[in-house]
Amino acid sequence: MRPIQLASTVLCCLAIVTCVSCGPAASPEPSSLTDPQEETTVTDLIVESIDATEPAEASEEDHSGQVLRHAVFFSFKETATENDIKGVIAAFAELPSKIDSILNFQWGTNNSPEDHDDGFTHCFLLTFKDEAGRAKYLPHPDHKAFGDVLQPHKDNVFVIDYWGTPQKTMENELKHAVFFKFKDDASLESVKKVEEDFAALPSKIDTIKAFEWGKNNSPESHSHEFTHCFMVTFADAAGRETYLPHADHEAFVEVLKPSLDKVRVLDFTPGE
Repeated sequence: MRPIQLASTVLCCLAIVTCVSCGPAASPEPSSLTDPQEETTVTDLIVESIDATEPAEASEEDHSGQVLRHAVFFSFKETATENDIKGVIAAFAELPSKIDSILNFQWGTNNSPEDHDDGFTHCFLLTFKDEAGRAKYLPHPDHKAFGDVLQPHKDNVFVIDYWGTPQKTMENELKHAVFFKFKDDASLESVKKVEEDFAALPSKIDTIKAFEWGKNNSPESHSHEFTHCFMVTFADAAGRETYLPHADHEAFVEVLKPSLDKVRVLDFTPGE
């Protein structure tokens, strides 16, 4: 959509509201193991819905055999009751039965033993076949209705989308979602080194049962400037307990530190 057309559309929508109210070329390909605060204004909602129907430029990368992950995290207001939060979860969990472009839906509460969650407590991972599936989902009436349920109770929302690889779901699996924001002066070479070294960990730590990573490609504005997502899957919490203090993981952290501006980590067991 051209800028002039977009501006006209937004102005038109605002008038209606007023009336009624009276994965990168220099980096390794994202890989996977295939084994088992701010309040949103009316203007923001309108522009975001318009953007969502026309995703960013089509990627030149080949994503055949991959799926599009939509990772969503919420923190809730102190005034939100347990029943309020349960209502939000139930409304979100109903969306796959209403929007057929959602191929898979998992959710759980953060249980990371690390102190990098920034107050986010609830984790949701949706899967789409492609960008067209996401474009259908974002402006869908049922998704917007869910937003109405969420809005009175949410404190903050964090969203990262990335290309991943279909994986077999394990019973009681533990998802370890890691997000990086690199320093402005971090070199392409140092970022690539981080990507490569993280992607090498599954071959060194056998409790990693599945692994995928990608760069954020969300058309929404809730990334908080994080650019990279790494999703590590363990069979259970014991697998994470082996991974975190593992010598190879600690060596990777040393490689990461010089380039890292901020890290965010949320873990969840789907259904818990």
